[in-house]
Amino acid sequence: MKRLFAILTLYILIGSCANTPSPDQQETRLVGGPCEGCEAVFEYGDKKLSPVDTLPGFEDEGLRIKVTGTIYENDGKTPAKDVILYVYHTDQNGIYATKGDETGWGKRHGYRRGWVKTDGDGRYTFYTLKPGVYPNRTEAAHIHPTILEPDGKYYWLGSYLFEGDTLLTDEQINQTAPRGGSTGIMTLKKEGDIWVGTRDIILGKHIPGYE
Repeated sequence: MKRLFAILTLYILIGSCANTPSPDQQETRLVGGPCEGCEAVFEYGDKKLSPVDTLPGFEDEGLRIKVTGTIYENDGKTPAKDVILYVYHTDQNGIYATKGDETGWGKRHGYRRGWVKTDGDGRYTFYTLKPGVYPNRTEAAHIHPTILEPDGKYYWLGSYLFEGDTLLTDEQINQTAPRGGSTGIMTLKKEGDIWVGTRDIILGKHIPGYE
C-alpha cells in the first residue's frame, strides 16, 4: 500500500511540473495601444540573442552606423536586463526590401531587421546601414523599434530618427511625452570609419496602459 501511495505521489509531482510554464511559454501582453506588426518581436526563432548584433546587408554600399544605448527600468535609473529590442528599416532606396524567402512579418518588414537582448547593464548595440527615405519623401529616414520585456509586455516606440534630416517635422522634434522617454532623434558622430548614434530608453515611459 505504501508503495502504491509513493507511485501515485510521484505521478502527481511529475504532472505538476509538466504543467508549470517555462519562461519561453509565459503569457505575453500588448500594451500602449494597437500595433500592426509588433508580433514580429517574437520571430527570432531559435536564434540565441545577444546585446550586440549586425543587421543583414551591412556589407552593402551605404553609410555604416552603430546604434547603441542603455535601456532602464521604469524608474529611469536601474539598468534593465534581458529586454529584447526588435528593429527594422528600409534599404538605401527607401524600400523594405525582401529576398523572397521571408516568413511572417519579414514579408512586410523586409530582411534588414534584427533582435538584440540587453546585458546585465541594460546595454544594447546594433550595426546597420543608415536607411534611405521613402521614394515619395513623405517621411524622414527612420528605424522602427519594438520592445519585449522579460515579463511578456511588448509595445512600439517612436522611430529612431536622425538629426539634420530636412524631412523631420515639428511634431517629431518637439515631442512633449515621447514613448520610452526619448524623441529618438540621434546625432551621429564619426568614430573611426563608422557613425555612432545613441538612444537610451525607459521601459513603460509614456506608454498608455503600461501598469
